[in-house]
Amino acid sequence: METHADERTENLAQLIKAIESTYEVNQSAIARAIGVAPATVNAWKLGKRGGTRGPNPEKLRALHGAFPKFSEARIFAAARRAAPGPLDEDAEQRLLALFRGLTEEQQRSKLIEMSALNEANKQ
Repeated sequence: METHADERTENLAQLIKAIESTYEVNQSAIARAIGVAPATVNAWKLGKRGGTRGPNPEKLRALHGAFPKFSEARIFAAARRAAPGPLDEDAEQRLLALFRGLTEEQQRSKLIEMSALNEANKQ
């Protein structure tokens, strides 16, 4: 995989500009490709990362899917978020089966724990 020297310091605004240049697209085309409003992409390009939580991880993954010359790791790094690990369908089904085996109280506890971990990844 090709590594760019500026990946560690690149922010989301710079990444959006790089996508526009590399793929010869505008903000509206990027927005259509990932299922967000053009105003969302514009906010990212202006350095407004989408509120206090930052960009939605699914939208960041969609950005990689639509513009694969930019790695998921690079996109998440530019958004200042930890990239989620891969989860194939089999692993997702195993997790769901395990979760279903928990009591209602245990499920609530795990949801709280997982929410806290997700929040920690956003910082």
